[in-house]
Amino acid sequence: MLQQLRDTAIRYVLIAIGIVIGALSLIVFLQPLDIAPAGVAGASTLLNELFGTPIGLMIFLLNIPIQLAGFLSLPNGARVIMRSVVIILIFSVVVDNLGPLVPAGGLSDNRMLNALFGGITGGIGVGLVYRAGATMGGTSTLALILQRRFGFPMSTTFLCTDTLIIIAAGLVYGWEGALYAAISLFTAGLATDYVLEGPSVIRTAMIITDKPEEVAQRVFASLQRGATSWKIKGEYTGAERTMLYVTVARSQVRDLRDEVSQVDPNAFIVIGMGHAAYGAGFRRVRRLQA
Repeated sequence: MLQQLRDTAIRYVLIAIGIVIGALSLIVFLQPLDIAPAGVAGASTLLNELFGTPIGLMIFLLNIPIQLAGFLSLPNGARVIMRSVVIILIFSVVVDNLGPLVPAGGLSDNRMLNALFGGITGGIGVGLVYRAGATMGGTSTLALILQRRFGFPMSTTFLCTDTLIIIAAGLVYGWEGALYAAISLFTAGLATDYVLEGPSVIRTAMIITDKPEEVAQRVFASLQRGATSWKIKGEYTGAERTMLYVTVARSQVRDLRDEVSQVDPNAFIVIGMGHAAYGAGFRRVRRLQA
């Protein structure tokens, strides 16, 4: 019970921090320098430039048909949409009320700096909300609807909506503004992925060797890492060999290579990148309770 309460508290703290960071990204870095963010927030920023409508209010209004469609279309739509609606409402209020508290022209008049830092902070905000098991609504809900109903990959929906925002930004702010919007969107995507997946701290190794037992024992003794093996066949030579799969920390790659080469100088080693490993010897498997 206490664990569940703790996880629930962490969830909502992440959501609150993510909302504030996302709002600050918009009103401190992007909007003052005419840089459009992604999705509904980007459309609302463009409408603000054209008609002077409050950005937060337009974010809320533009989300109404999208969230209604999600409520009617998605399995367990009520549960999925209600959380998004609350986040959208809070985000809209924060955007429209934080404006008077920050510098009117932003922190810098350098558009490149604002595009980069706007993307980074916006991506961090969205990533924190995603990590808490929620979404910012808008195009995230639209992508989910299209995936569930028509099988469209969510990445395709994001690509299409982001492209439309960049084109619209070019028409409203000029094509230089469109380029800055593209930089911001790209940076935001990288920051979101980093928050969700963390730094790439592990490496995976596939080792093809004629001495699998000796190599596995050496890796375990020297690096305290286990190995998984299976028999393989080379299609060119027809020779049967053994492949070992090993997961190590990034700092252990050189040691792994040296240990394997000492046992089997003819071993074939392929090193791959990974973001995280869960289980024995690595992170403990946990998830936040709903």
